[in-house]
Amino acid sequence: MPARPSPTVRRRRLAIELRHLREEAGLTIERVARALECSESKVSRLETAHVTATPRDVRDMLELYGVTGSRRDELVQMAREARQKGWWFKYRDHLADQASYVGLEVAADSIRIYKPLLVPGLLQTPEYARAVIRALYPGDSPEELGRRLELRMARQPILAEESPPALWAVLDEAALHRLVGGPKVMREQLHHLVEQAQLPNVTLQVLPYTAGAHPALDGPFDILGFDEPGDPDVVHIEGFASQLYLERPEDVRRYSQVFDLLRASALGPDDSAAFITRLAQHL
Repeated sequence: MPARPSPTVRRRRLAIELRHLREEAGLTIERVARALECSESKVSRLETAHVTATPRDVRDMLELYGVTGSRRDELVQMAREARQKGWWFKYRDHLADQASYVGLEVAADSIRIYKPLLVPGLLQTPEYARAVIRALYPGDSPEELGRRLELRMARQPILAEESPPALWAVLDEAALHRLVGGPKVMREQLHHLVEQAQLPNVTLQVLPYTAGAHPALDGPFDILGFDEPGDPDVVHIEGFASQLYLERPEDVRRYSQVFDLLRASALGPDDSAAFITRLAQHL
């Protein structure tokens, strides 16, 4: 699948490379900070992609690590690309800490989602999304709400690209019963889910109440997958006031296992579509 470039992914990949190169050189963060005359905090934040390295930062670090030639040029170019602005940058006033997620989402090759209370943003209709955003941000002005809605809708075209990501969503039955926006809006949303599930890259399953207790009772999560070896998969957990990203292989493996258990407990794709259609008919 052709890569969809994202400055966020470039920054993340560069951070991983810089950390590995420092470790291969046998240097501590303290030693690097002293040599570059900067704080240890800066080196740590560069290696965790919390800040974007400048080409000069990268050149100085690579000189210290003994990296030269084409490898050096490649990483300096990656630093330049990481400092570019993605299309979502124009929404920075409403992104808050969602910028990292959008930057990863646009470049992901696979997206696995579990939602217990709401339809995923990539599958929301405009009216459903408007009702959700209005509820989540009651203090926003109509203009601010409109910008948030515009951003949410701007994310959705990735599902219809020539080489789209594979989206696999498991929705709890509760998300389908909640009348977000009222019966008419919800009926249109349910029909939209059935339509989107017909896309070749979209798989949708419903986890019914009858499934009982399951390993994701503590909340929603996403798993963003990448084909490039230098871009490890990441688990995203969204809280009311924060975003958590888990990249350790054992964490990603654990959530992948949980998602597989959810898939096994959920209705199959065809039965899920029939279930959603029946709910829509009763609204």
